[in-house]
Amino acid sequence: MGKPVYPIERINLAAGTFFEDGEHILYVNGKYEGESDIGRLMHDFNCTRADDMNYELMAERTRYLKENPKGVSEMCKVMEDMRNETLKESAINTARRMLADGILALEKIAEYAGLSVDEVKKLQTDKNA
Repeated sequence: MGKPVYPIERINLAAGTFFEDGEHILYVNGKYEGESDIGRLMHDFNCTRADDMNYELMAERTRYLKENPKGVSEMCKVMEDMRNETLKESAINTARRMLADGILALEKIAEYAGLSVDEVKKLQTDKNA
């Protein structure tokens, strides 16, 4: 709808009243490009070059992570960790599906999923708990 921020409140649909859990949600429109502080911040989030940013703190951090060899190394490590975490989650999900089918020995599940037999046994135990 072109607005910078959308406040969201949870509602008890049965009663038609707000769900008073103290939670308040703000969705920020990442495509908003107005001249407000939020517009300038969204611009910076979408920038690929630090020199094009409005906010110096964000520009400095971007320069460090993209241009400084130490910062680039840190960013590469973070990305590698994220990738490894995703691969591990995928392997665990695969093993869980295989365990649910119950058609393979634990050793084969471990081999196919790329997990240790102990990890597969733990998944099996957790499933049965």
